[in-house]
Amino acid sequence: MRRTVVACLLAGLAMIPVCPARAEHKGTVALWLTTPDRSSLLSEQTPPLQFKRSASNLPAIDVDDSQKFQTMDGFGLALTGGSAQLLMHMDAPQRTALLKELFGRGSGDIGISYVRISLGSSDMNDHPFTYDDLLPGETDPELRKFSLGPDQTSVVPALREILAINPSIPILATPWSAPAWMKSNDNLKGGSLKPEYYDLYARYFVRYLHAMKDNGIEIAAITPQNEPLNPDNTPSMVMQANEEDQFIRQSLGPAFRQAGLPTKIVIYDHNCDRPDYPLTILADPEARQYVDGTAFHLYAGEITALTRVHDAYPDKNIYFTEQMVVDTPGDPHLDIAEPVKDLVIGAPRNWSRNVILWNLAANPDFGPHTNNGGCPVCEGAVTIDGDRVTRNAAYYTIAQASKFVPPGSVRIASSTGALPNVAFLTPQGVKVLIVSNDGTSAQQFQIRYRGRSITSTLGAGAVGTYVWK
Repeated sequence: MRRTVVACLLAGLAMIPVCPARAEHKGTVALWLTTPDRSSLLSEQTPPLQFKRSASNLPAIDVDDSQKFQTMDGFGLALTGGSAQLLMHMDAPQRTALLKELFGRGSGDIGISYVRISLGSSDMNDHPFTYDDLLPGETDPELRKFSLGPDQTSVVPALREILAINPSIPILATPWSAPAWMKSNDNLKGGSLKPEYYDLYARYFVRYLHAMKDNGIEIAAITPQNEPLNPDNTPSMVMQANEEDQFIRQSLGPAFRQAGLPTKIVIYDHNCDRPDYPLTILADPEARQYVDGTAFHLYAGEITALTRVHDAYPDKNIYFTEQMVVDTPGDPHLDIAEPVKDLVIGAPRNWSRNVILWNLAANPDFGPHTNNGGCPVCEGAVTIDGDRVTRNAAYYTIAQASKFVPPGSVRIASSTGALPNVAFLTPQGVKVLIVSNDGTSAQQFQIRYRGRSITSTLGAGAVGTYVWK
C-alpha cells in the first residue's frame, strides 16, 4: 500500500478529557492542538486566541464564509467484521463507554459521523464469507440460502449500539466479493462476476438491504465492489470499468428502482491513480442516471483526481472511503501532520463530502484478518486487547475534524499560501479551520477573517483545529 502514514502511540493511553469547542465571547478563537511529541493530544489550549484589528507581514490564511462549496456528510471509520467482533467480546460497560466516546457528541467524545461496513466479509474478518456460500458445484438461483451469517452476532449488534448513540449516522456498505459460485474462478479470492449472474447479484444486494432494514439498520449507500482492480485480498473480485458500468446499467440500478430503494449507488471505490474508471461509467448516460457519485482511496495516485472527476460531472458527488493510517512500532512520535494534510484537508478541498479511515479497531497483532490475502499490518484507530483500549494515529487524525465538523457543515473558502488547511461553516454558524504543519520547523502565521486576525504558531508536525463563532 502506498501513502500509508505512520506514527507510534503508547499503549494504554487514557481517555482524553476533551470538551465541546468553546468560543463564547466575541472574537475568541479556541485552538485544539495535537503535537507529535504527544504533549498535547486533541487538547484545548489556554488562554484562547483573540481576533484583533492589526496588520502583519506574516504568512496568512484568509477565511471567507461568503464562498461556499460542498456540504459534508461526515468524518468516519470502517467498522470491519473484525472490529465488530472485538467490540462484541468486550464487557458491555467498557464497550458502551468506548462507542459513546467514538460516536457521541458529548464533552469527552469525538463525534464520528460516518461508518463504512463490508457487505459480507472483508479481509479484516477472521475468515472469508458471503451471505450465500455453497458447496462446490452448487448454485442458488432463488437465493434461498441467503443469510447475514456471522454478521448477525458482530456487525449487526455493534451497529445497533452505534445507532442508539447516533440514530442518523450514514452507513456505506461495500462487498469484497460475490459468492464464489457466481464467479469465474469459483473462489472468494480474485476472479470476476459471471455476466449470467448480474441480475441475480443485483437481487442479492436488494436482499441484503432488506435484511439489514429488518434488523433496524438503514444503509445509506453502497458501492458495487471494493477496490475492483485489486485481485489480491481474500476476499476480492475484479470488476473492470466496462463490467461495473454494465452491472449498474443492466441490473443493479433497475433492481434498486424496482424495489423502491433510496440507497445511493457510488461507483469505483479504489485508488486515485485511475480516474478514468469512474469517468468511463459516468460517460454512459444509461448507467449515470443510477449513480450518486464516485468513491476514492489514496494508496496510489494524487488526491487531485477527485477534482478531475468532480469537474467533469459536477452534479455527481465525491466521496473518500478508505485510507489506512498506522503507527510505526517502536517510534515514539505521533506522525499526524501528513495524514491530516493528505486526507482530512486534501479530500474535502478536492470536493469529497466525507473522509473515512481504515479501520475502527484491531487487536495487538493487527487482526482479526483472513489468511492468504488479509492485511497483516492494518492497525485500527483503536487497539482492543480484551477490555483495554489504546488510541492510535488514525483516532487523532479523524478526531481533529469529526469532533468539530458535524454533518451538514459546508466547506468554505480558505487561502493556501501559509500552511495546508481547510475551513468549514457548521449548521450552528461556527467556523472551523483545520491547519497542518507538515514541515520540519515551527511556523508562525495569521488567520484573517472579516478584517480581523489572530496570530498563532504550530510546531513542526503539529495539527491545530481553530474554532470560533
